[in-house]
Amino acid sequence: MTRRLCDVLLAAATLVLLSPVLAIVAVLIWSQDFRSPIYRGERVGQGGRPFRMVKFRSMVVQADRTGVRSTAGDDGRITRVGQFVRRLKLDELPQLWNVLRGDMTFVGPRPNVATEVKLYSTEERVLLSVRPGITDFASVVFADEGEILRGRKDPDREYNLLIRPWKSRLGLHYVRARCFRVDAELLGLTALTVISRRRALQGVQRILQRTHAPSDVVRVAGRTDVLVPSLPPGVVEADWEQYLKYAEPWGAPSARWGDDA
Repeated sequence: MTRRLCDVLLAAATLVLLSPVLAIVAVLIWSQDFRSPIYRGERVGQGGRPFRMVKFRSMVVQADRTGVRSTAGDDGRITRVGQFVRRLKLDELPQLWNVLRGDMTFVGPRPNVATEVKLYSTEERVLLSVRPGITDFASVVFADEGEILRGRKDPDREYNLLIRPWKSRLGLHYVRARCFRVDAELLGLTALTVISRRRALQGVQRILQRTHAPSDVVRVAGRTDVLVPSLPPGVVEADWEQYLKYAEPWGAPSARWGDDA
């Protein structure tokens, strides 16, 4: 109840304070093609319930119908203004409305699309036990997700092999370690990312160490090592070949990792 009250008060106050910025960004996006500056995408929230997540549109209209879910930095669907709002994370500001509605909270595992959630192992489905958030550990660690995927022939496959396993591990650790102190620190580090990514990553590592995160998670959070293909939590080495198959783009797979792993 206290967390929800803080969410409502902070979201309402922030929306009011940032209303001039929101208006300017909306006009800039609209002026490109005279189409709605708002994008509403379906995501999976707490308990597996779907909701419409609100963002500023940073891509061409109907970009989500191309079948590509992951966005590389050189993705041709990103508009000129979209490059700017994505770089400063301004596209995430409308999610304050989702926080006000109760779909999301300020800090929590990032919400995913249904096709990605269908890939979750039993262990990963713990991520759905809490409200999704605007930011979390992974939002800071993989703030450069677009650059990681830049130039990749198949961004969806590379995302599932290089990024998703660690995002899930970071998200699961947040579920175990979450408290007001951690939330406040992550909000500060998210803002710091725009100014000094190195210091923000160091801050994340300090929180992970203090909250006894696994050593490999702490190491990857520093982003000094080259990312290599990894298995998501709850998926065993014997299932590697099957995971590679499921990491391919698809329509709407019926199987879930949680059913077999």
